[in-house]
Amino acid sequence: MSDGSAARMERADLDVAPDDGEEAPRPEVASRLLGETLRQARRERNLALRDVAPVIRGSVSKISRLERGESPPRERDIRDLVAFYRLPSDQAHEIESLLQQTRNNTWWQRYGDVTPNWLRRLIGLEAGATRIVCYENHVVPGLLQTRAYMRALVSNGLPGASPEEIDRRVELRWERQRILQTAGRPAIVALLEEAVLLRPVGGPAVMCAQIDHLIDLSQQGVVNIRIVPFERSASVAPSYPITHLTFGDGGPSELVYVELIDSAMYLSRSTEIEQYRRVLLNLMGASERMRDSRERLSTARDRYAARAGDIAL
Repeated sequence: MSDGSAARMERADLDVAPDDGEEAPRPEVASRLLGETLRQARRERNLALRDVAPVIRGSVSKISRLERGESPPRERDIRDLVAFYRLPSDQAHEIESLLQQTRNNTWWQRYGDVTPNWLRRLIGLEAGATRIVCYENHVVPGLLQTRAYMRALVSNGLPGASPEEIDRRVELRWERQRILQTAGRPAIVALLEEAVLLRPVGGPAVMCAQIDHLIDLSQQGVVNIRIVPFERSASVAPSYPITHLTFGDGGPSELVYVELIDSAMYLSRSTEIEQYRRVLLNLMGASERMRDSRERLSTARDRYAARAGDIAL
């Protein structure tokens, strides 16, 4: 792919315009805004991270995570920093407001017993993003799953779980999709490796309904779904899912989420983001166009429909 083509693709698929909404920040967004405000205050005073770490009785990495919004802010730490920087009352009030907003209850906290912290944070960040570009190599992205597909995944992943626990996990995943129905929903690009279409999660009938759902989302313009064919994926496809989120709220503008087996990494350093941005751009370049992707979806759907008919017979 030429440099010119890559640049055009990057502008078209990974860049966003700022969000002018006046809605109060969600907890995860408030954490990022709070961290950025503290970073600016430190830099205005020509202080290094190592100069500030003793103020909160922590390490350089702790201050760094706090400024990037990657760890929950502690009230004592924030107020000690405000005093150390000798911030004016109006700025101190703004920081106090952001600190309180990081503690606001949100709907997904009702599912804290069945949701790890790293996933709850992703859900909050999705709701505050202006654009989401995700790559999946094993399953349909969570924002695009049907209830039956969700239930099959949860049941297979937790064979000893009670029906009540399975129900709660499915309900969490379903409510997570509410952002797709909002007026200010993020623009979403979903890059799906072809293997996702070939893995019969829940059986042929479940897959038929799931693929129909993907086709509908694509046709309605809710999601730009692109299939990465087997024959083009070998040199560009990583072995793990990646999500690139872009924000327009005045805080750090980008973040990359990399999902592991039972945890996740949140990356916000510019060098790290650029590395994963390039991976996603290469995947975009290897993917089918929207129309051709829908044709691949339809072909896969017809194949499962035929299998479902054979089973019925």
